[in-house]
Amino acid sequence: MQILQLKNTVAFMKYRKMAMIFSALLMIASIASLAVNKLNFGLDFTGGTLIEVGFEQAADLQKLRTLMEDNGHDDAKVQFYGSSRDVVIRLGLREDVKAEMLGNEILSILQTGTGQQVDMRRIEFVGASVGDELAEQGGLAMLTALICILVYVAFRFEWRFAIGSVVALFHDVLLTLGLFSILGLEFDLTVLAAILAVIGYSLNDTIVVSDRIRENFRKIRDTSSEDVINISLSQTLSRTFITSITTLLVLAALFFKGGALIHGFATALLFGVFVGTYSSIYVASLVALGLGISREDLIPEVVEKEGEEHDEMLMP
Repeated sequence: MQILQLKNTVAFMKYRKMAMIFSALLMIASIASLAVNKLNFGLDFTGGTLIEVGFEQAADLQKLRTLMEDNGHDDAKVQFYGSSRDVVIRLGLREDVKAEMLGNEILSILQTGTGQQVDMRRIEFVGASVGDELAEQGGLAMLTALICILVYVAFRFEWRFAIGSVVALFHDVLLTLGLFSILGLEFDLTVLAAILAVIGYSLNDTIVVSDRIRENFRKIRDTSSEDVINISLSQTLSRTFITSITTLLVLAALFFKGGALIHGFATALLFGVFVGTYSSIYVASLVALGLGISREDLIPEVVEKEGEEHDEMLMP
């Protein structure tokens, strides 16, 4: 039976050194980018003004950026919002300037510079204090989620599995943040929500794999820890593959058809599902194997009852 299982097993742990080097390089790159480039925080965290306008004809983004710079708005970020005629302009915080006055000024600049009729769709203003509060609360939300998960896995699993699960979560969050830092993508509240969702997805996948490894350690004897982990990963591979594919199909639809409003959300989740699947196969299992997980660690100790030995001696 064990020979048959080994024949139908993918040797995942055979490539553990390559996976360890690959993950280490990605984590180092993410940390370096976060230290140098930092995150491109959106208006939710920095404060400022968001203005959405509509043009009669397709807008030229480069021309609009030049208009903003020529009129003293060097920090303006201009991008399409759903179609080539809908444009969103993000401006940094302006002291002692009302959002309505700023919106009228931008509208006048666009109409004069392009010669088109420009419609104001919406204007939103976020103050500096509100942005700081959101940043603080968002960071606390992520920290609280990680602490709660740490407490849960500490009680749920043997400590080697618990450490592997926590390292995998840290790996996934760090790489997702690193992606946004390296590419300079805007980090707002929707992206923060996506990262919290990635934490849940990654943990769920890791728990499924860890449960199967623990079960096989108790069922399969005279087999090395590496082979038991390979067998367990192979048995859960179809479940992991189906779950990931169906999730990615939904996220791909959001990414390509969902519009600019949830583009960051879909990007974070798409990347998070990839790294979450990878980490549940390699990072969590690799850490547990590196810490020396074995069958003896997962078999509960037999506690002799008081007087049991005496009773055996009295038996005929």
